Amino acid sequence: MLLLAAAEQAGQSLEHVRNLGIAFGLSALMGLERELRQKAAGLRTLTTVGFASALFMAISEAAFGDSRIAAQVVSGLGFIGGGLIFVRRDAVRGLTTAAVVWLTAAIGMAAGAGLWMFAVVAVAAHFLVSYGFTPLARRLSGRVERVHSLVLTYRDGEGVLRRALAECTQRGFTVRDLATTAEDLGGMTAPGARQATVRISVEGAGSATELAAGLSDLDGVLAITAGASDEQAD
Repeated sequence: MLLLAAAEQAGQSLEHVRNLGIAFGLSALMGLERELRQKAAGLRTLTTVGFASALFMAISEAAFGDSRIAAQVVSGLGFIGGGLIFVRRDAVRGLTTAAVVWLTAAIGMAAGAGLWMFAVVAVAAHFLVSYGFTPLARRLSGRVERVHSLVLTYRDGEGVLRRALAECTQRGFTVRDLATTAEDLGGMTAPGARQATVRISVEGAGSATELAAGLSDLDGVLAITAGASDEQAD
């Protein structure tokens, strides 16, 4: 009782402890979802971030009666978020994980301030985005038409190019551009035989890798390379 009385005299209360407990539980729930998805910031990281944010909020309110300390939590999280984002070639990775860290901190701050309803709603929104939006985003991205570049090398004079273009059309692609050059095959075929190298730009929502695999199975195709997407259609 004496300890409780001393704590209350210092501005601490059971309500603050309750808020910290709520923050701990909600942050752990956020971390568990990321842990199951095997992300860089998982159960331990997000639980710590959320609980620490709630603690900062509780300290700020108990000691100063405002949010001077809590205001620095947002800027301080930039170090953690920045460490989770990295660039590999032209792809940026870790943006979602960094955003979840920020959200978990906000959830912890809301719970620490006694705004537990805001915190619960935020957690529910996160799960909606993670499990509801992910398949939707994949479905939508699969319908986006992109332009791919293919380099096709084949035996000239055997109708290979015509069959290759027909294969592209059958797979739902539209040929946008075609450029050819002819070269000697040397020892690859009989003397005097020729090969042609064609750069084809195709547009479609399908997989360029699968298209390249289909073209490589055509008789007379000597080599094929699928390049990266050149652009995204409007």
